[in-house]
Amino acid sequence: MNGEKGVEDYAYGRAWLELDSTALRRNVEALRRRLPASCKLMPAVKADAYGHGLELIARELQKAGVDAFCVACVQEGIQLRKQGIAGEILVLGYTHPKQFELLNIYRLTQTVIDYDYAKQLNACGKKLHVHIGIDTGMHRLGIRSECLDQVLAVYQMEHLCVDGMFTHLCAADMMAARDISYTDGQAEAFYQLAGQLKERGYPCPKIHMQASYGVFHYPQYAGDYARVGIALYGVLGTKEDTLRWQEELQPVLSLKARIATVRTLYQGESAGYGIQFTAKHDMRIATLAIGYADGLPRTLSSGVGSVLVDGQRAPVVGRICMDQTTVDVSGILHVQAGDEAVLIGHSGSQEISVCDIAAQAGTITNEILSRMGARLERVCL
Repeated sequence: MNGEKGVEDYAYGRAWLELDSTALRRNVEALRRRLPASCKLMPAVKADAYGHGLELIARELQKAGVDAFCVACVQEGIQLRKQGIAGEILVLGYTHPKQFELLNIYRLTQTVIDYDYAKQLNACGKKLHVHIGIDTGMHRLGIRSECLDQVLAVYQMEHLCVDGMFTHLCAADMMAARDISYTDGQAEAFYQLAGQLKERGYPCPKIHMQASYGVFHYPQYAGDYARVGIALYGVLGTKEDTLRWQEELQPVLSLKARIATVRTLYQGESAGYGIQFTAKHDMRIATLAIGYADGLPRTLSSGVGSVLVDGQRAPVVGRICMDQTTVDVSGILHVQAGDEAVLIGHSGSQEISVCDIAAQAGTITNEILSRMGARLERVCL
């Protein structure tokens, strides 16, 4: 049975993610150095820890002394608890009233997303821990910062225990004068509300407004927590921003896949769906065991993207399929079935970063990472 289990658990058979635990710990320490001692990390491990693997990342963070996390939904919080993750877990998004009891059972802290929602939470009849979301200008979730009476009413609700209050800086990733002014205005509105509460005898136990970009661009707004997300994983939203802070942050994730087959495509033959590629000369192509269902953007088709094979670039040939991707390996010697291809990471002296993939796909790193497919094996090194 042990042998059979070993075969089932083999993580390098088709396509997989390699997670660098040393890089993760270094990122944690780099972020901590940018924060005052009174401000703790509350990592965002939502969306499967930005595609890295919720359970693996949370366990590594707990080893690094992290004892507060934020997630997007109650299911993610439950998953953490079932894996033995202790400490505070803040649900940032909506939880349906029929699931309120789960907040109590799994000791999860719920965000108050507006005043009516607070009344629904209170009506549950069980003591629930909450952080009040404050809308200072993003206009997504939260009680508006000018609605002091509503915030006071939440504090006074019988079944709600207010453990914190937070807002989200929606332009902290941009540093034009207009963006800086808007962000400063958000912070001013938030601090003004906190001061009004304190004057009325309702001091807030914990406050927080920084996410990843806030830590780097607005250190003066450190609160009790910093809800770091993308920076924790060693990158920022764009290549330009990532390069600016590359001395402090190291990418955690590499993406690799097996070459399933290598064959000759003769001049005039086509490859892939839609006859989108026709060989102008005889060439060698390799089919990789990975596709858009694994999170590889289909927009990288037809030569937009490439992979690394034996330290050399192999352009994508034709359309990326759901489960396979074909690449041109004509100029790469000795390629055979079973070899590794690197889609994100290093091979020899070459590198393809998640920032490169994001730029080619016309999006940000957050989207590329969070769309990494569930069937990719995840290996923590």
